[in-house]
Amino acid sequence: MTDFTEVVDRRGTACLKYDFAAERGYPADVLPFWVADMDFKTPEPVRQALISSSEHGIFGYTDVTPAYRDVLAGWFQRRHNWQIDKASLVVTPGVVFAICTAVRAFTEPGDRVLICPPVYYPFSESIKSNGRKLVESPLVEKAGHYEIDFADFEAQIEAQQVKMFILCSPHNPVGRVWQQEELQKVAAICQKHDVLVVADEIHQDFVREGNKHTVFASLSPELAQRVITCTSPSKTFNLAGLQISNIFIENPDLRQRFRTEMTAAGYSQPNALGLFAAQAAYREGDSWLQELLAYLEENLQRTRTFLKENLPQVKLIEPEGTYLLWLDCRALGLSNRELDERIIQQGKLWLDSGWIFGRSGAGFQRINMACPWSVLQEGLQRLAACLKNV
Repeated sequence: MTDFTEVVDRRGTACLKYDFAAERGYPADVLPFWVADMDFKTPEPVRQALISSSEHGIFGYTDVTPAYRDVLAGWFQRRHNWQIDKASLVVTPGVVFAICTAVRAFTEPGDRVLICPPVYYPFSESIKSNGRKLVESPLVEKAGHYEIDFADFEAQIEAQQVKMFILCSPHNPVGRVWQQEELQKVAAICQKHDVLVVADEIHQDFVREGNKHTVFASLSPELAQRVITCTSPSKTFNLAGLQISNIFIENPDLRQRFRTEMTAAGYSQPNALGLFAAQAAYREGDSWLQELLAYLEENLQRTRTFLKENLPQVKLIEPEGTYLLWLDCRALGLSNRELDERIIQQGKLWLDSGWIFGRSGAGFQRINMACPWSVLQEGLQRLAACLKNV
């Protein structure tokens, strides 16, 4: 059994989450809940694999083996009922790297790329920083539940001649786990208009009971030829610093174009320790993940209760997946700047401001609950103290 209540001091370890507040314009003593990594140690088999690799003492060029592909195939079959094409695997240092690579490989400067905000902010950055045009079809929020506006989704594709859609599934930050019927509608529209889909499924292993993640590419063999599926062990097993992601591109032509763009960026062999860690995680991490999901559910239930009892004007958008909570603070009547200043300066908290996910995120805050309850409780207490008298 893993003790997820253990508080591990991450300060002084060059930790982005804890050690760079001042450099990013925040008070040095803020308590951080912003970046999406966890404050839990990675599973013991992963740590042992890294120790074993370190003791070998040589860290030369390393590449993907058949055993690595086999372990991935087993994981996706067990966890998501998805039979991967082992030849379709392309390893990258991260999902954002893969998205940027796909944007450059499959669109031209000036082409239009669609997203559904409020959504993970590197999506828009990946589009604009590569000279493409951003097109938005905002999600519709109805009584705390977000949906895709399919009429607007298709209208934007038609009017803007969209070439690519970046799907976030499960959706960060609103926590939706898209139902199969919803994904089929997205697929039908994109196939109708010849829109390539980049599916960011990095949070696919964080799905609450009663919900089911459907791998977008699994909907049909025809659709799979038009999808770039982005996955990574970085969220599931807290391995972001090891720079390893697994991208699946079943269409051979698209896969070659993607690899060509990677070569142009100067990337070839993956991080050796990342490969060893990912292989151990996917081979032996099932039980650890189940324990983690149970602990995160406890954190969610405690957070829900805390907000109702101490901060009822802040509404929790009920998540179906991810370990990121989307808090609706609009009832407070504060501007984005006023809300941020209270949370940062008075609460000494570092959250992700909702507006950075798009205009429709105004008045919201995102908080990472993947930490020991004692730490999360302190953060919630600070939040209540700085907001309850508004």
